[in-house]
Amino acid sequence: MTTVLVALAVVAVLVAAAVGVVLRRDRGRSGPDEDRSAARDADARRQRYEGQRHASQSHTVRRDMPNSM
Repeated sequence: MTTVLVALAVVAVLVAAAVGVVLRRDRGRSGPDEDRSAARDADARRQRYEGQRHASQSHTVRRDMPNSM
């Protein structure tokens, strides 16, 4: 019984150490708030560009096919 408890304790310590390493690594990856806002702004710009491009393509198709409306 003691061997099982020691083995479980060792597994628990290894799991806790692995979780600690992953948490510390992820904390190091997260950048400052400016990086997040810049990514958000870039995403909004990309979506706006895609929407404008889609609208202009739709307008071109309708212009070339006058009977489509």
